Amino acid sequence: MLRIFKILIVVAALLLAGWLSLGFFGPDGTPDEPAEWEGRVDYDTLDQQLASLAKRPEMAGLAVAVVEEGEVRFVRSYGFADHPTGARVTPETVFRWASVSKTATGMLAATLAQEGALDLERPVASWQNSLRLPEAAENRLSLAQLLSHQTGLTKNAYDERLEDGQDPAVIRGDLAAAPLQCPPGRCHTYQNIAFDAVSEIFELDLRQPMSDVIQSRFFQPLGMESAGYGMAGLTSAKDWARPHKFREVRQLKEAYWRVPAAAGVSSNITDFAKWMQAMMGERPEVLSAEALRLAETRLADTPPLYSGELAAALSDAGYGLGLRSFSYGGQRLFGHSGAVDGYRATMIFDPKTRSGVAVMWNSNWGIPFRIPFAVFDSYHKRNGKRWLDLNDLPSPNVVPDSQGATPG
Repeated sequence: MLRIFKILIVVAALLLAGWLSLGFFGPDGTPDEPAEWEGRVDYDTLDQQLASLAKRPEMAGLAVAVVEEGEVRFVRSYGFADHPTGARVTPETVFRWASVSKTATGMLAATLAQEGALDLERPVASWQNSLRLPEAAENRLSLAQLLSHQTGLTKNAYDERLEDGQDPAVIRGDLAAAPLQCPPGRCHTYQNIAFDAVSEIFELDLRQPMSDVIQSRFFQPLGMESAGYGMAGLTSAKDWARPHKFREVRQLKEAYWRVPAAAGVSSNITDFAKWMQAMMGERPEVLSAEALRLAETRLADTPPLYSGELAAALSDAGYGLGLRSFSYGGQRLFGHSGAVDGYRATMIFDPKTRSGVAVMWNSNWGIPFRIPFAVFDSYHKRNGKRWLDLNDLPSPNVVPDSQGATPG
């Protein structure tokens, strides 16, 4: 009996150690109170800055998570999930990932390739899919080039037709007549409709929808219970953020949910942070080190990210398999950002320090894209840019909706 008791104590200690190693705090596993925040980042100052930011009229709601050395150290929510009703954002509020969804698509491709189940150098046209490019370039463009946006098409080609409600498969066929920015395979030009051809390729190879495979292979093992695809993945949640423009709720649009590989995922901030932890290597049993290295490998140089001061502060931008990389403050950072009407999201991390920042908000304002860089400055004790100093911002009546924004 004593031996059994000792075994139970050891098992309980191991379970507790595993629980703490994931960075969980408090009774619900979320470090969302000041007493639970600890690390290199000045979280008290960050909290004050974020609270002030959330009060701006351009904002509705905001959710932020910070990871240090692989552990979730800070989770906080601000503002309104639905301003007209007064419903507040909580750590359980579900937002759209928008183009951050491309990281899940890229990781599936990298995982399958690492397992020998997918040839990334195989021409896109060798699978049955709807993508057609000028001069039949789909016969030469590799799957890796598709996933790193090297179609040569002008940026965001025919997105306006997707927003008008047209079938993405039909639009992909019509891309054969679209203008080119460069010869296919020769430059990076960001896409949504063309990129989503990979969802057809995965379904053909795996004999089930790409979204189901990502759910079963990634989201479920990671415990991402709120993560899902499609409009229902958002609106079926008990607590979900409505899209806003200033204080008014926008009408939900299905357009970009119809290209799931490009922009299909939604989740709450705690699950967004779990995905970021996995992307920085904390869950190798789900996202292997080999697959992560493959996804991170730079396949194309990209134009500068963001705009204004933020664009000037970043350098050496590149793109891998659905994953961006760039240099900031002497660190090589990875991640992605996203934007659809009424929602923005960003996930930026440093694999070397195993630290990163995940942010989601339900408005079209671009200033919160600065948040990760303010956090990295605090983490590294840099006193240069004051990214979240609201005194530097123009009057709320004249700040353009897109300031600092990026399409993905």
